[in-house]
Amino acid sequence: MLSEEDEKILEKEIKSWKGFEYALRKPNATLFNKMLKECLGNEEYASAFKTKGPQYSAESLFMAIIFQQQKIDNLKNLFTRLNSFTSAYNSSSLSF
Repeated sequence: MLSEEDEKILEKEIKSWKGFEYALRKPNATLFNKMLKECLGNEEYASAFKTKGPQYSAESLFMAIIFQQQKIDNLKNLFTRLNSFTSAYNSSSLSF
């Protein structure tokens, strides 16, 4: 469990990026806020922030976002492979 001080490192870093969303178009600002909230809600990322400390909070946030994006890419690849296997199976079933 993270201490209140450790959680504040992540919260402070996310708050420091609040002005960035105003430079984005509405759909992108919404996505940006969603990414930040996902990082804030992930205890594993918050633990990583704690180990790096406040002096590396921006770098930790960037790594959390990159890691989150990589997980999404992995899921997309998995679904693509699953769809191709399903299509191949359905095609072979039709030939009977």
